[in-house]
Amino acid sequence: MIKSTKVTHKAVLSIAIPATIAFITEPLAGLVDLTVIGRLGDAGLLAGVVLGGLAFSVIISLMFFLRIGTAGLTAQAIGAKEKDDGLSHFARAFLLALILGVLAICLLIPLKWLAEILLVPSKNAYQAYSTYFSIRIFSAPFVLINFALLGWFYGRAAATTGMLLQLLIHGFNIFFSILLVQGFGMGVLGVAVGTLIGQMISTFVGLFLIARHFGGLKKSLELVSISQIFNLVAIKRLFSLSRDLMIRSGVLMFTFAWFTAQVSRMGDVTLAANELLLYFLLITAYFLDGQAQAAEALCGKAIGANDKQAFLDSIKLTMFWALIIGFFLFLFWLIFGGYLIDFMSTNLAIRQEAKSYIFITALTAFTGVGAFVIDGVMAGATMGSTIRNGMVISAAIYLIFAIILQSLFGLNGLWVAMHVFFIARTIIFAFFLWRKMPKLFV
Repeated sequence: MIKSTKVTHKAVLSIAIPATIAFITEPLAGLVDLTVIGRLGDAGLLAGVVLGGLAFSVIISLMFFLRIGTAGLTAQAIGAKEKDDGLSHFARAFLLALILGVLAICLLIPLKWLAEILLVPSKNAYQAYSTYFSIRIFSAPFVLINFALLGWFYGRAAATTGMLLQLLIHGFNIFFSILLVQGFGMGVLGVAVGTLIGQMISTFVGLFLIARHFGGLKKSLELVSISQIFNLVAIKRLFSLSRDLMIRSGVLMFTFAWFTAQVSRMGDVTLAANELLLYFLLITAYFLDGQAQAAEALCGKAIGANDKQAFLDSIKLTMFWALIIGFFLFLFWLIFGGYLIDFMSTNLAIRQEAKSYIFITALTAFTGVGAFVIDGVMAGATMGSTIRNGMVISAAIYLIFAIILQSLFGLNGLWVAMHVFFIARTIIFAFFLWRKMPKLFV
């Protein structure tokens, strides 16, 4: 009988806290980008950056499997005590990231055209949208390689290293965005270039850290042979998982893109105000994602070690801490949300519009807890098809509620539908996980 590895609060927090600090820098960097543009006082510029950023995020999110999949596969390799520490999984993800990133750059024109059709930027917002998206697309190879890097580090539970990499990405993004916009007056172009620089720096630092972990580049290459990288069974597993996670990410981003597209038709002021609120939601999501990352690493390791009790303990403890975090986030947004909105925009109309929806936005700190934690659990278990199916069903439920509630209550109805989406994900994923449990452990 296999002796269970005890999962403690310390084990969860040692992953969750660095991961949360790392993840939270991403929406904070976005907030800085919005703030430096928002303080220029032009709703059209702000709306353009919002739509350009959304278009890029939708495209890149389809490749988020590079981080989720690499983390899950690496965690299981660690649990099974594979000698290369999951390096072969990173190598495959790296090559795929490079190919997909270059492809995205080559497809700049049709991708931008497609995004214009879907997001319908207004005349005032179009130039800012076009400039921002056209520069951001050149960061695609670096963003995707960073996904693979972070997946490998988090899969090994090296959360502090992952945190440092993300601090580099977004720290340099913030620094150069402020410098180029406020110091050199480059406007939207400066924000896009600042983001590109941050991603480039982090990529090279991350690759250096991996090489150093294995004693240098030469020793790293010796650990992973060409035959290992192109192992057909491993490649088939990667692509099967990648396909399912790509669909999952695409469906997830579709829901947010659809949400934003509906708001876009309500005017630039409402769009800009709602984008500030969506960043509140993103910050909430990234706080909860720290617990999801802990669940992914610990549950993946438990499955690799065939340790059912450790798996169940990991779910229980990560859910416990996620609920505590959700409670304090809810209070934070209620108390300080209005002050943050005033700081982020000098436009009075945008401020007033955003403040009227603070409460309904803050509720996501509760409704999103289960969805994020169970998502991490299933990613650690590499249950790609189950994640895919659950997300598709949840999104269908969301669309039905969104269409009905928007027609009745406008933007409030869209936000209620978002809560329904989170709750549906929690219930459906929990049911699927319960059904699959007997097959995870032998």
